[in-house]
Amino acid sequence: MKMAPDMMAAVLYGKEDLRLERMETPRAGVGEIVVRVGAALTCGTDLKVYRRGYHAMMLKPPIPFGHELAGVVAEVGAGVTSFKIGDRVVALNSAPCDACYFCCRGQQNLCEDLLFNNGAYAEYIRIPARIVEKNTLLIPDGVPFEYAALTEPLACVVRGLEETASLPGDTMVVIGAGPIGLMFMHVAELAGMKVIAVVKRDDQIATAKLFGAQQVVQVGAVEDVVAATRALTPRGRGADAVIEAVATPATWEWAVDMVRKGGVVNFFGGPPSGTKVKLDTNRLHYGDITLKASFHHTPATCRTAFELITSGRFRSAEAITGRVCLAEVPEIFAKMLTRTGGSREIKTAVFPEGAPR
Repeated sequence: MKMAPDMMAAVLYGKEDLRLERMETPRAGVGEIVVRVGAALTCGTDLKVYRRGYHAMMLKPPIPFGHELAGVVAEVGAGVTSFKIGDRVVALNSAPCDACYFCCRGQQNLCEDLLFNNGAYAEYIRIPARIVEKNTLLIPDGVPFEYAALTEPLACVVRGLEETASLPGDTMVVIGAGPIGLMFMHVAELAGMKVIAVVKRDDQIATAKLFGAQQVVQVGAVEDVVAATRALTPRGRGADAVIEAVATPATWEWAVDMVRKGGVVNFFGGPPSGTKVKLDTNRLHYGDITLKASFHHTPATCRTAFELITSGRFRSAEAITGRVCLAEVPEIFAKMLTRTGGSREIKTAVFPEGAPR
């Protein structure tokens, strides 16, 4: 597979400054591979980074942008034996060291030397040796690239669900119907749970049901969101688990008020640094409520998510609601920044070789 000496890529220069430019095509070093991107996906984290202009952990501009991708191996570096040119792969955006304090305690998502990789919105991307070794997976024939690229966000959701220790038959409330909230609804449904969605817009009602919510509470359509949600739980006692996927102080507080005694709240949405939340300490203590937060994924949850996608159990087709070419990436992010709703938009797939018709 012959690669051109240069390629097109979307590069983030700062706050709301995303430029499509030509740059040198990466080459594979020892233990590395270069992947010709088949499809990359837009992401809420990328949108936050675009809005803020940086991400303290994952990237500092100027830097090639995007982190959810799948494609074809175009070059193999010395020492690589697990992959060959022409292989269809999904390369995750990080890999742990498996040697630090956190890795040795099964918390690879908190690795002290977590290696991140960015640059999915491009014709080619180099995959570092550690990610090649620990977090790159072969895509079965028949699975579209854009479906396989869902592995990274779904892996974060899988880990978040596992952290609640929920069981089949449990009631789970998911606050928020963005891409992550919808994934939580669907994975919880697949795990045999009763899902109650708390949404904001009219168009999100049908989408939440499509992704597994059995009942939906719309903010603004009820006088008291917490009371209306609790009323849908068995005997009004509250949900066994609540997932917060909006990232505002109000929704964090709702989550605590919606869970039952002895239940679990997962604060999945990450508010801006410095955000403060007021919680009822009496209810937390005497209600024996567990509060957790989930960040990122692990190699194990990546493989669980990948199996959900490649087996066809996960609604991948419904999660891809837009298809664009690479040249449209800056415009897509500008539109995402000012999106006011009114239509079902979840994930947009970016195809460097041109969007399929």
